[in-house]
Amino acid sequence: MNYPFAALVGQDMLKQALLLCAVNPTLGGVLLRGDKGTAKTTAVRGLADVLPPILAVPGCPFNCEPGQPADLCPVCHQPDAVARELPAPFVNFPLGATEDRVLGSLDLEGLLADRQKKLQPGLLAAAHRGVLYIDEVNLLPDHLVDVLLDAAATGVSTVQREGLAVSHPARFALIGTMNPEEGNLRPQFLDRFGLMVDISAPRDVAERTEVVRRRIAFERDPAAFQTQWQPAQAAIRQQLIAAQLLLPAVQMPEGLLTLISQLCTELGVASLRADIVLYKTALTLAALEGRTTVTAADVRRAAELALAHRRRAQPFDSPSLPSQTLDELMQQAPLPTPDTAPQPPTPPSNSAQPSEEPSSAADNAAPEEDNTPLGAPQEASPEQVFTVGPTAPTRPIVVEAAPPDAPLVGLATGQRGASVPAARGQYMRAVLDRAPSELAIEATVRQAVLRDPAAAQITRDDLHQKVRSSKTGTFLLLVVDASGSMSASRRMEAVKGAVLSLLTEAYQQRDTVAVIAFRGVEARVLLPPTRSVAVAEEALRTLPTGGRTPLPHALQLAAQLLARADYPTDLQPLLVLLSDGKANVPLAGGGDAGQQTQQLAEQLRTQNIPTLVLDTDTSYLRLGKAAELATALGAQYLPLDELSATSLTNTILTVNNQMLARV
Repeated sequence: MNYPFAALVGQDMLKQALLLCAVNPTLGGVLLRGDKGTAKTTAVRGLADVLPPILAVPGCPFNCEPGQPADLCPVCHQPDAVARELPAPFVNFPLGATEDRVLGSLDLEGLLADRQKKLQPGLLAAAHRGVLYIDEVNLLPDHLVDVLLDAAATGVSTVQREGLAVSHPARFALIGTMNPEEGNLRPQFLDRFGLMVDISAPRDVAERTEVVRRRIAFERDPAAFQTQWQPAQAAIRQQLIAAQLLLPAVQMPEGLLTLISQLCTELGVASLRADIVLYKTALTLAALEGRTTVTAADVRRAAELALAHRRRAQPFDSPSLPSQTLDELMQQAPLPTPDTAPQPPTPPSNSAQPSEEPSSAADNAAPEEDNTPLGAPQEASPEQVFTVGPTAPTRPIVVEAAPPDAPLVGLATGQRGASVPAARGQYMRAVLDRAPSELAIEATVRQAVLRDPAAAQITRDDLHQKVRSSKTGTFLLLVVDASGSMSASRRMEAVKGAVLSLLTEAYQQRDTVAVIAFRGVEARVLLPPTRSVAVAEEALRTLPTGGRTPLPHALQLAAQLLARADYPTDLQPLLVLLSDGKANVPLAGGGDAGQQTQQLAEQLRTQNIPTLVLDTDTSYLRLGKAAELATALGAQYLPLDELSATSLTNTILTVNNQMLARV
């Protein structure tokens, strides 16, 4: 039994977004982002019980609309087919689904019984006129994302399998849930969601207490709990039915339509889909409240749901829409009258933005380097938090070819994130193979039936091999020098800008990243391995600068992190060190910091980890410490100021035949 939708405590915006999609499926669905344990899945599953019913013929595999049967529907074309009220489709999309399961495939039973090619409908057909729910949508394989994008854009699913080419309607509301810590969605997929809600756990003690009380009551006696909330559930269902009937009659004043375009323009939303979704959402809000005229308040509430995830201009822009900014735009954009042309709204006040006054002399007076002997007393350099300097696009990182005797890592194409043949991974297709290592049973049977429908006997010539694909990726380990020497000439701003450029590429390549920062007397893991590069970017922005340079400890910590199994073993590690190479703090127990750095670098070199050293020393007379460190590591050396101008040749490349020979 599902937890009753009416029994949910708080989360008003979450519930409103789901109800809007239930009333108007053409909104494009809703994306629910939030931490674990915030009732995302509970709310979506509860929605299934209050969805208004649809008219369809019982047993129809395509949920055809009455009077508009699909050409290949075997049920709706029967003379005695009568449509009845049936529960709205609610389909759970499994992350492990194959493309055949999603789109549909050749019906083997029909082929054997009737000797005719028929379609076995997939999940898209089952979700027509209903809801397609994807839990952890950000973990969906890219090839399935492409399938959903095509169906969502056209409202039609096209299947081409074994000489079968058919199409059928596939219009559904797409509802997805995700935890942003596990990675983000591709921008084009994110734009397909009409609405988005950021969800957080309630902070009010009384509200949290009521959540626990109701949940425990449901687990003790689900039937009694559902009976208790049945009247409220029925009231929500009736409200949705009434809203669906009222929706075609809802009107929007012309002035509010102009306001919608002004809001999208002022907020820098590029997608024209935002204007359309905002318009539809405002109409649906009015219908949900039983009104036939849209108000400015409806537009404002719709903007919170429809624009937040569409105003990101850069990968790390926050997908949110501050209420204060929206209120200012609403107040500064008076509705145009028939006698006056619409005036663009005045940009919001910049009073909250940081001042751009020149930095004081104290900001630039930090010492170049602390060369005080270890035993002598010294004053620690003051900590500062520098902003991120200008970023420039870097060319894709390329990793040197692995030695012939090295384990298989890397890509046949030389591109990070590409899909390569693999012994394990996503089942993509089947190919004829007289001696398959992994038999594709369905494809083998199909081949036998198609070759000789009367006999349908399998021979060796019918055998098929399963072809699997595994998407290789990169584990990008950033080791950042945050010591006091980075304060000189505001080097840290340039360092942060360079790291942000690397993180932007990691975001595009769907890489796993980790960050180690070293300053003071030790290095520490600023961010454990994660796919959410936005979290890495936030950790970088708040990283303070100051203190001495414990470079040996940073190398030791990097080696330990690379040796652990904290990241998927199918990822190629890539170490990027940003430092001037001037170590002055030894490991615990004492010793010479320079010698320890050399020894640890040579030990790291034996691990065959592709490494890039970005020299942060920008002084006129460079000591060459970073270049010496790169030599000890067997790494590529690159001055920081050449990062955006030079093609990075330190990338994952493996000879094609070498890789295929090991699969």
